[in-house]
Parts: sequence; structure tokens; C-alpha cells
Amino acid sequence: MPTTIKVPTELRDRLKAQASEHGRTLGKHLEVLVEAADREARFALLRRQIAETPIESRASYLAEARAWDTVTGDGLPAEDFSDWPGYAAP
Repeated sequence: MPTTIKVPTELRDRLKAQASEHGRTLGKHLEVLVEAADREARFALLRRQIAETPIESRASYLAEARAWDTVTGDGLPAEDFSDWPGYAAP
């Protein structure tokens, strides 16, 4: 059910312009923005959890991932986790 929200005119105009640029209604554009913010929050939580994972646990995970990579036979290169926060090569 539609509703009204009060926002400054300048913000409303910016949102309408952005929505128009993407061929969306204002409602759909707001939905996309909220979903993007929710996704970013989930990934931020994941990054924090990864950073807080003990090095031994990460090393164990990476060793297991490497073992599984060798059995897949997909020919893809091994993943590079060196950009993970707090990553320490095993």
C-alpha cells in the first residue's frame, strides 16, 4: 500500500532524477537503494567476521578449500585470498 514520506525537496528531486536515469519509478529506485544498503551491511558483517576469525581456523579453511580445488578438475586457478582483512598465508 503506498504511503507518503516527508523528505526535503532537494532530496526528492535528486532521487527522482536518479530514478529517471535508470528508467525506474521513484518507489522502485528506493527499493533498489535499500536492497543495496542491506547487501552492503551483510558484506560488512561478513568482512568483520572474517577479520575476527582466528588465524588457525582460516588456515584450516584455506587448506580444505585448496584440497577441494584439486579434486574439482575445473582447471580454474586457485583463489587468491590475500586481500582478505587479516589474511595470513598458511
